[in-house]
Amino acid sequence: MAEKQVSLDTALGMRIRKAPSIDSNKKRSWEMSLEAAKNKKNVSGRPQGICDGACSKDNFHCSEPCPPNIQGNMGFVCRRNKWHKVTDTCRTLDISNIFEVNLFSTQFIKDSVKITHYNRNPMTITETLLQTCPQNLSCVIKPIKESPQLPGNIAILVQLLHNISTEIKADVDEAKMKGYSTIANHILDSKSISNWTFIPEKNSSGVLLQSVNSFARKLSITKHPIDIPNAFIHIKGTTLATDNAGRNLTFSMRVNDIGRDVRGKVLISPRADLRNAPSSPSVVSIAFPTLGAILEASLLETTTVNGLVLSVILPQNRSHISLTFEKIRQSEEKGARCVGWHSSESRWDQKVCQMIQENSQQAVCKCEPNRFFTSFSILVSPHAVKSLALTYITYVGLGISICSLILCLSIEALVWSQVTKTEISYLRHLCIVNVAATLLLADVWFIVGSFLGGPMARHNGCVAATFFVHFFYLAVFFWMLAKALLILYGILIVFHTLPKSALVASLFLVGYGGPLVIAGITVAVTEPGQGYLRPQVCWLNWDKTKALLAFVVPALTIVVVNLITVALVIVKTQRASAGSSMFQEVRAIVRICKNIAILTPLLGLTWGFGIAVVIDDSSLVFHIIFSLLNAFQGFFILVFGTILDPRIREALKCRVTSAKWISRFSENMSSELACHPTKGPS
Repeated sequence: MAEKQVSLDTALGMRIRKAPSIDSNKKRSWEMSLEAAKNKKNVSGRPQGICDGACSKDNFHCSEPCPPNIQGNMGFVCRRNKWHKVTDTCRTLDISNIFEVNLFSTQFIKDSVKITHYNRNPMTITETLLQTCPQNLSCVIKPIKESPQLPGNIAILVQLLHNISTEIKADVDEAKMKGYSTIANHILDSKSISNWTFIPEKNSSGVLLQSVNSFARKLSITKHPIDIPNAFIHIKGTTLATDNAGRNLTFSMRVNDIGRDVRGKVLISPRADLRNAPSSPSVVSIAFPTLGAILEASLLETTTVNGLVLSVILPQNRSHISLTFEKIRQSEEKGARCVGWHSSESRWDQKVCQMIQENSQQAVCKCEPNRFFTSFSILVSPHAVKSLALTYITYVGLGISICSLILCLSIEALVWSQVTKTEISYLRHLCIVNVAATLLLADVWFIVGSFLGGPMARHNGCVAATFFVHFFYLAVFFWMLAKALLILYGILIVFHTLPKSALVASLFLVGYGGPLVIAGITVAVTEPGQGYLRPQVCWLNWDKTKALLAFVVPALTIVVVNLITVALVIVKTQRASAGSSMFQEVRAIVRICKNIAILTPLLGLTWGFGIAVVIDDSSLVFHIIFSLLNAFQGFFILVFGTILDPRIREALKCRVTSAKWISRFSENMSSELACHPTKGPS
């Protein structure tokens, strides 16, 4: 029975052929991943079943079959008590349906397929394809275009394209190139990007790029330039001028994430640089708008491509070329990196390129193609500073802040009746309590948002978390504004003109009404156009819609208003005399003023450094200062808003003394009852 078994590459009609650019280890890796796709065997030998619901052990593996009528299986791993899909070999393409017409008879033998051509000679899909429609590969185009872009289908087509590129040795004409690019275009579709993540062979995207470049190298260009446009792969070929003027190949392709065309340009240096080249040397250039994201998804790269991926096929002689990349994300003024794709190591490398010119819209690179480097692009500016110190500062600081705010609210609750005997004291402590409560809620939602973001961000949850973080952080500042307005009311107007209930209602209207309006309008205006959130981060967008201004502008405006208020109070209170009937009220106002004078600069300074981080996101110093100030806001409020208040300290002292007296009285009563057990209360 073992002799009747055939490997998956035979079952699908595809043999792995050793290409000069793919070593034996990579060949073996492909064989192993394709064999795993066919056998439907369980990951790590676990029993097959339904990998759903909760799981109990981290890194525990599970496998389940694909939906009915679809071959392959899906592999899952347990992380944080939930199953996460890690591999997917689901496929609909096979030998029976990859050709537009039925050229084969199939015989199923247990779990494998034996394939026989109508003349009974065993053949592979590649061989049959090149025999049946060698001119343009058209006999497989329609079935492939109609097939879903499942991970298993993508893997099969990547291998098919690789085999075609190695089977055909030379003289690829325009018709054949069109057919080849049509197949590649199908799996480069932006809708398929996420599915590349689950292909077991992680280097499949690198193999695809190498195969396309290898096939394009054999393209024969005679008199007329070649232009083969597709939505996700655009091929241009021409001969270099004999007048020593070079060539300029320009591309403009739609990138779905931003909804606009992105340009790329290849400037071939003059013919004088191509010494010893053929009399009419040709050049082929290929543009890919989605391949950068596909490479990132399939290889789990941490770097992000910020332009088209441009391949340049030149004669064997080395020549410097100039590449112009329009930036997909145009917020980065400087810092983009010009890189080439190392075909044998499957990674981006800076050593073959250097930056010539850069601004916020585009970057110009000078690169030197060779047998390892044929494809080039630019990477996103390394602005996202990654540091363990920042992570520890943020989360340790937030922990301290949350504990401080809980302690602050507990102290206020403990001494509330003693420190709110006058109307102005009541209103002052009402403001402090709401500042602490809103900051506590903002910190909690910030932590929630940090778990909802990342590469696998949950969009709806991220929107909710961002809304509440925005709302509550704004509420902190608006309650500080409410305190400032309370001061102005007490200084400039007779304080008891309005009833207490009206003043409380006014404070709540300012403290929560303003933030609710701003946060609500921001999400309503920007979310329909997908401009509310930052990519992979639960916070307000800056690059696309500048939604972050809906927080920064109100916050810093309030900081300025509060500082002006403090200055005004200083001028006014200098005239108050100790014998004045308003002396007690003035003393209370001065306490509020001191509180604002301390807390407002701290809060304003925090978000001032936040703006510095936005402007110069590559500065680790700004990141550390911002994280320290932001994470310890709750501690500042506890110290400067509560502990340093003499009336609160006095009330706490009375509470402690009273508690000691009660404890001593209880002990005396217990002792008395122990000495005279017959005595008791009458």
